[in-house]
Amino acid sequence: MKYIVVTGGVMSGLGKGITTASIGRNLKNKGYRVTAIKIDPYINIDAGTMSPYQHGEVYVLKDGGEVDLDLGNYERFLDTELTHDHNITTGKFYNSVISKERRGEYLGKTVQIIPHVTNEIKDWIRDVASDSGADICLIEVGGTIGDIESMPFLEALRQMHREEPEENTIFVHVTLVPLDAQGEQKTKPTQHSTRDMRELGLTPNVVVARCEEPLLESTISKISLFSDVPEEAVISANDVEDIYEVPLMLEKEGLTNYLMKMLDLKKITEDTSWNEMVSKMKSITGEVKFAIIGKYTHLGDSYISIREALKHAAIESGCNFKSTWIDAELINRDSDALENLSEYDGILVPGGFGERGIEGKIKAIQYAREHDIPYLGLCLGMQLSVIEFARNVAGLENANSTEFDPSTPHPVIDILPEQKDLVNMGATMRLGTYKACLKQGTLAQQIYSADEIVERHRHRYEVNPEYIEKIEKHGMIFSAMNNGKRMEIAEIPEKKFFFTSQFHPEFTSRPGHPSPPFKAFIEAMMDNK
Repeated sequence: MKYIVVTGGVMSGLGKGITTASIGRNLKNKGYRVTAIKIDPYINIDAGTMSPYQHGEVYVLKDGGEVDLDLGNYERFLDTELTHDHNITTGKFYNSVISKERRGEYLGKTVQIIPHVTNEIKDWIRDVASDSGADICLIEVGGTIGDIESMPFLEALRQMHREEPEENTIFVHVTLVPLDAQGEQKTKPTQHSTRDMRELGLTPNVVVARCEEPLLESTISKISLFSDVPEEAVISANDVEDIYEVPLMLEKEGLTNYLMKMLDLKKITEDTSWNEMVSKMKSITGEVKFAIIGKYTHLGDSYISIREALKHAAIESGCNFKSTWIDAELINRDSDALENLSEYDGILVPGGFGERGIEGKIKAIQYAREHDIPYLGLCLGMQLSVIEFARNVAGLENANSTEFDPSTPHPVIDILPEQKDLVNMGATMRLGTYKACLKQGTLAQQIYSADEIVERHRHRYEVNPEYIEKIEKHGMIFSAMNNGKRMEIAEIPEKKFFFTSQFHPEFTSRPGHPSPPFKAFIEAMMDNK
């Protein structure tokens, strides 16, 4: 197994995740099987109980793991499926070590960070890498060098480096090269972070310098001198228009060839599909514009998988898109904001939790239905569509979800039976992949060209089966079910495009393989223009 460890310096949010995913993509293009592990030093067991304000979107894996959004980038760039074991947190390790201590597995020893926690980390990494069947394992360490939370992980990686053959492990350090007031590229932050790394016993083999413009030769020479890496190992990672261009930029900079030389790897094949996809993305013309009605609209990472799924669909359909993020609370209190929805070719309501912004989303859904604007609803977006239809078409006054109104006279959306007595919140929702059977002759079957699908879920509430007949009698149909009792898709056949899903199709969308509902939504908007 070859290991590529990616660390960060100076500040978080520099793009370690995209750098890691891009390295993996380029190595996959050379014929190697690649997997990826994300280390998150926080104490939480997983990301499931975190607000999107903390780390952005909570990404859901096929096995139900609720993880950091970087694993979504890994899956999209590598076109693979990962498991919850590919996301390592401090909480997981301490939980495991303490459980072993309680069972007496340490045979009376004093349990310490070194060696017990670090051994647990090393064993976990090696087991995940081995079980994946990969040739190369990427390991991204969250946060920055010097963070107290990440110290046990960095120490474990130092030990791994000592234990593995020299040519099997390489460290890539991502750091910032800012501009001063005169526009000069400054290397001091990089000097400090690489020095901090060496103080921990870790030597960077490659420095990836994040910068606005390509590094100057003089800047490269200075970083090389003070960081003690060859000039060819100082990689300029300047800003690009789209993240899918990053693998091409790093390839052009020579990073892939340098890593292969250091890891004693030879090129097996040459896959150009990613280059072709990017070329297609940059050459398409035409545009659709649509509104996304949410409550984390000022934080783009809250809906990153939706944004990427729309991009995949637009590339495949040969169309650009312009999305406007609209705060649901604004829709609720401003009638002009509601009427302005007529300017858009489509409307999308994503998933979410909590009562804030709910009535604004319902008003937007009603507007889309009444004005026959293509509409896509995801998870909560489906539940609110059912509530809106029940209230305004089926005549069920004050219909609601028991999540928002426990005393509603018409609980058309209710908590899942297995959720009612739960105390713990973490990892207790309906999570991961489930099958759904599609009804013949429906939009759902047309979109998927299949009778059965598998998609990923993350929810506690669902359509109340007691109201299905009352709702379907008025024109909304439930065109997909799980086990004959859980409603997975709701649509209105008489509309141009009104499609909603209880699952999250955005989590399985890939560049070159767009999610069918997103592709159908883009195409419906193109037709609507």
